[in-house]
Amino acid sequence: MPDIHSLSNLIDLEKYPLHRPGSTDYQSSLMAARDQLRDDGCAVVKNLVRAEGVALLNAEILSSKHTTHFSNQAMNPYFHFEHNPKFPDDHPMNRFLERSSGFIPGDSWDPDGPMNQIFRATEVVEFVAACLEIPELHCYADPLAGLTSNILEPGQLFTWHFDTNDFAVTVLVQQADEGGLFEYVPNIRGAGGEGFDHIGKVLDGDRDRVKTLDLRAGDMQIFRGRHSLHQVSRVSVQSRPRHAAIYAYTEKPGVIGRMERTTQLFGRVLPEHVEAERARVRSDELAD
Repeated sequence: MPDIHSLSNLIDLEKYPLHRPGSTDYQSSLMAARDQLRDDGCAVVKNLVRAEGVALLNAEILSSKHTTHFSNQAMNPYFHFEHNPKFPDDHPMNRFLERSSGFIPGDSWDPDGPMNQIFRATEVVEFVAACLEIPELHCYADPLAGLTSNILEPGQLFTWHFDTNDFAVTVLVQQADEGGLFEYVPNIRGAGGEGFDHIGKVLDGDRDRVKTLDLRAGDMQIFRGRHSLHQVSRVSVQSRPRHAAIYAYTEKPGVIGRMERTTQLFGRVLPEHVEAERARVRSDELAD
């Protein structure tokens, strides 16, 4: 675990005193994030990571970028690649869109590097849990998907999809010069149903319910991506790449991701994934 001194080199602890949860500034930031999450399932903590911290994160991403697994497959919003005969051809289950981004896997990072320092800092984990109004969070135990970086090179995009985790935590490290915008449709599905009709409209180009975030390097985003359809728009071919650090947390310790999704994102699985697949139990009935 990083000490407060090393964490202060990465995070603006003066503006966001994560080490002093009883302080006025902490409580103000916490309540602002909670209000955003209650409103539409997405909160942005602006400039949480200092400029110096952003530079360190980006340097580590660049040093590990050769391990990125890129995918150029067409997928539906549920990360499936094959036609499902149970649904019509124009159903969201059978709507396949380009995904061309890549992910740096979790086993690429220095255990003591800045990516892990932020991911595993008790102060960060407890702040995220408090924002989400969850009693306790744990670092996602998946050795590949727990700590990752999403890479969009010029011309690439991460098309409309849902997350398998209930929520995700992202820090934008390098924004694109043009394109690469985070877009989402809040709470388009949930306990009341899959929302297939609304999803189909979005896939057809309807933007009435689409929100776009103007994220900047250093911003932390806390997002409930299991219920909200979302994408990162295409990065311009003239732009620099878009880099984002993704920190995954779970309410229960020891959680490992699905083999199919892991293979799609990283091109491989580890023995931990094989073992976890044998005891898989999903807490809701939403499509994956």
